[in-house]
Order: sequence, then structure tokens, then C-alpha cells
Amino acid sequence: MGTASPLDEMALRLRDLLAGAANAGQDARAPEPLRVIQAAAGNTIAMIPVDEVIYFEAADKYVRVVTAEREHLIRLSLRDLREQLDPARFWQIHRGTIVRADAVAMAVRDDTGKLSVTLRGQSDRLVVSRLYADRFKPM
Repeated sequence: MGTASPLDEMALRLRDLLAGAANAGQDARAPEPLRVIQAAAGNTIAMIPVDEVIYFEAADKYVRVVTAEREHLIRLSLRDLREQLDPARFWQIHRGTIVRADAVAMAVRDDTGKLSVTLRGQSDRLVVSRLYADRFKPM
């Protein structure tokens, strides 16, 4: 049998490189979404299950973590926190607000066209910015 041509050798090397890149992509799995948030309060660290969080709101250099029972402050940017949350369960609705999707009872548009959401079991009403309003289109 004859030897492979330079073109065949190059095609073989390219195929090996592509196969290696595909395998590397499979090995680099996305980190698992955050399950518990640790919020310090004095000498105590509260362990807050993410499932109990109703919404997160940026507050200066902190993020307010709002649950049905109380609020906590964590020293983490909203952007860093958002990267650790499951995007199917937590929706950003404003530059400074992320809400748990199943905690939203309804979205209401006022007379001026501004959208806000009301939350199940909460009196809080959260403003939705125009950038994120497409989340609340009827099916």
C-alpha cells in the first residue's frame, strides 16, 4: 500500500484535533446551580435554601435575600450571584432584581405601560424593566 499524501495526513490531524476539542467540551461541565446561600449575621451564619428565596435585590454593596420569613444580606454582587443560580428557576426582571419564577403570582401593566409583578403570599410589588418585560408575554 502507498503512503498517505500530505493532504490526507493534514485531514487526519484536523479530525483528531476536532475530536479532542469535542471531548474537552464534554469534560468542562457547567457547575451545579447554587442550593444553599450562607448569610452572616454577627457571629451566626444562616443557611438559606435557595428554594425558600422569593427574590434577590441589589442594595449598595450587598444583595438582599428575601424569604417568606425574613430578609438577609449577603456581600456578593447580583451579577456573581446570577451566574450561580438556575436560569430556568430564577429570572432577572430588573438590573437590580432577580425573582424566583414560581413565586410570581401575576404581572400587571399599569396605565403608563410599566410592568410590575406581584408575588405569592407577599405584599411586595417588583418593577420589571423594559429590557426584561419579554419574560411576561402571554402564551
